[in-house]
Amino acid sequence: MRLAYKLIVRLFAPLAFAVVLARGFRDRAYWQALSERFGYGARLAPGPRIWLHAVSMGEVAAAAPVVRGLQARYPGVAIVITTATPTGRSRALALFASPRAAGNTAVAPAIPSVAVRYLPYDLPGAVARFLERTQPQLAVIMETELWPNLYRACAARGLPLVLANARLSAKSVSRYRRFGDLFRGLFTPKVWIAAQTTADAERFQAIGADPERVCVVGNVKFDVEIGADMLARGLQLRERFLGQRPVWVAGSTHEGEEIQVLDAHSLVLAAHRDALLVLAPRHPQRFDAVADLLTRRGHEFVRRSSSAAVPATASVLLLDSVGELPSFYAAADLAFVGGSLVAVGGHNLLEPAALGRPVLTGPYDFNAPQIARLLSDTGAACRIADAAQLAAAVNALFADPEERRRVGDLGRQAVATNRGSTARLLELIARQWQPAS
Repeated sequence: MRLAYKLIVRLFAPLAFAVVLARGFRDRAYWQALSERFGYGARLAPGPRIWLHAVSMGEVAAAAPVVRGLQARYPGVAIVITTATPTGRSRALALFASPRAAGNTAVAPAIPSVAVRYLPYDLPGAVARFLERTQPQLAVIMETELWPNLYRACAARGLPLVLANARLSAKSVSRYRRFGDLFRGLFTPKVWIAAQTTADAERFQAIGADPERVCVVGNVKFDVEIGADMLARGLQLRERFLGQRPVWVAGSTHEGEEIQVLDAHSLVLAAHRDALLVLAPRHPQRFDAVADLLTRRGHEFVRRSSSAAVPATASVLLLDSVGELPSFYAAADLAFVGGSLVAVGGHNLLEPAALGRPVLTGPYDFNAPQIARLLSDTGAACRIADAAQLAAAVNALFADPEERRRVGDLGRQAVATNRGSTARLLELIARQWQPAS
């Protein structure tokens, strides 16, 4: 099975690279740092270094408190962050990288630095080049990224590895068991699992993780970083660009979902003629397609990239920028979080909840079902099934400011009550690893 996997990876890596090149014709960000996908990149200066992997934009945002915690606990230790997508890379650069580190150039070892790179394909040679050029002393991999060649290369180097914020579905357990020989041996004595829930911990044990090296730390997404000035920034955004009108956000939407959101917005406009929708597609390469959809649907809209204030006649602001969604959650009255009206699995409900905004979500929540269930059970989130229910929920909340405040407070309290996972994760790391000088 291992030999078959190596052959399959060698066959599919060129295909994956071809997809990246093809996507670059629509989004030039895909053509940046192409050599890193095969493990190339500048060799970083010697010194203690932690490598953290977060596959995409959502995981990068969730990793932010972990990165800050590592920097505070291990001053002087540099950090390499890898991701797999251009949006993840862009978000990591915006959150962490200094101008020099953003280009992956070495900085003086006395100054903690963050370098951002793509994770290489799971080819033995690419993985070896990456590890040789970055020389990490500790690996922290967010969520569930089980790459056989990568894990075995870490084990061969004696590199401690922490699978952080780890989750595993029952369906995934069955899939991993079918390929048991391939994944057998990945969970070496140098691998620790920091699971989100007891159920996740039991599932990792079911596919071979040692119970002695599995613990439950909770979900670090509850430690979402919300700057003290975020609400003030949201108010400023509203005053400068949105005006005094009912505002709702549809954040991180996907193909097929914008149509449903716009159907809902048409019903909202029938009840609230001055309502404004802030529509934020998940992926930048879809910004133009969504703009075309708005034009075809006859909506007067403004693109955020124009930096223009939204006139009273416009009913939609197209958020065609990266990294501003939390600020617009803060500027709005309520938020629908996308990926949940289509079978994507839902995106981060905690950002608007932490800001005290009522949260609306669709039926697809398999990316983070515990979070969706918690917010729904506490009354901080409302589940909707289609455009009609979405419009009804938006209209009801627009009509009742006191209910908006009540629901928003419930969300803030739910997030605050469940904080602390990052501290538990850092304690686990500290018990198992100390940086070599």
